[in-house]
Amino acid sequence: MKIGIIGAGNIGGNLTRRLTALGHDVLVANSRGPETLKELAEETGATPVRAEEAAEGAEVVVVTVPLKAVPDLPAGLLAGAAEGAAVIDTGNYYPQQRDGRIAGIEEEGLTESRWTERHLGRPVIKAFNGTFAQDILDRPRPAGDPGRMALPVAGDDEPAKARVRALIDELGFDTVDAGGIDDSWHQQPGTPVYGLRGDVAAVRKALAEASPERPADFRG
Repeated sequence: MKIGIIGAGNIGGNLTRRLTALGHDVLVANSRGPETLKELAEETGATPVRAEEAAEGAEVVVVTVPLKAVPDLPAGLLAGAAEGAAVIDTGNYYPQQRDGRIAGIEEEGLTESRWTERHLGRPVIKAFNGTFAQDILDRPRPAGDPGRMALPVAGDDEPAKARVRALIDELGFDTVDAGGIDDSWHQQPGTPVYGLRGDVAAVRKALAEASPERPADFRG
């Protein structure tokens, strides 16, 4: 499958490593240009491209950039993606630590991924936002393994969500349907599931225990 990854930090880099190892055709981009991705490309066999090219023909596109950088992504970023492509948003809002205050989230009460979706102009699937990047490399397990971790996945586009869940299963993790994008506050920073290394039952319990009140550490 052709997969575009926009953002080559910890999550984007490790997804590039795993997805290429699984035989997927990966295009990877960052904000500094493809020449800065030479080492990752040599390590993985991924194709380094400009951000504007990363979604070209892709069936899955992973957007994994700081939230404050989302409005600066190139216009028409996803225009070349395959019809019905699933767009994964891994982002988190860190107003005090990195992003500054975002009015749409603070004043309108949008979930982080709904705000991102509006900027991208395409439905997104929220996944990997509470996953430790190193776990993508270190913690895959076969289906049925009692130590297999589960990840929450939220989104409104059911076929796209199913595709993302299947891809996560291929990566070696179970998934839990966390509802639509307006429900994705259940997995935002400061919630019980954020950073949880648990199985399906533990993830379901953590999602149910989440509060819509954003913790003080994650308010602008």
